[in-house]
Amino acid sequence: MRVIGPEGENFGVLPLSEAIVRAQELGLDLIEITPNAAPPVAKIMEYGKFHYEQEKKRRQIKAKSHATETKSVQVKIGTGEHDLQLKAKKVAAWLAEGHRVKIDLFLWGRYKYMEFAFLKERLERFLNLIPADFKIAEEVAKSPKGLTAVIEKAKKS
Repeated sequence: MRVIGPEGENFGVLPLSEAIVRAQELGLDLIEITPNAAPPVAKIMEYGKFHYEQEKKRRQIKAKSHATETKSVQVKIGTGEHDLQLKAKKVAAWLAEGHRVKIDLFLWGRYKYMEFAFLKERLERFLNLIPADFKIAEEVAKSPKGLTAVIEKAKKS
């Protein structure tokens, strides 16, 4: 196995028994860093310090990652203008938080059989009310409930 010293120096490829003896001479632990490498890589260091550094890296990755959710808003053909504006503001807030938003134009009864172009225009009218910059992630399409579109925050260039 390839052995790396406590100061980052390379001890070269050593048999396991010799690597363990080297670590004991220095009063430290032999820690396998990359077991899948050829040959495997081990480092001579204090185990507590190694564990602390791994935990610190894990916390940093977790802090940087942001779970995006797909929020959903439902609009109907007869929804009033003021209600549409309120829903559009809510969608803008979700987009600002970094979430994706699924917008459903809910159709029931005879509304399901209306002309697709008319229904698409109604959904696009709602999209135009949204005060935030966004891009369409999934184009307007028919769904079991009616028409659906998915939008997400536009990337700043």
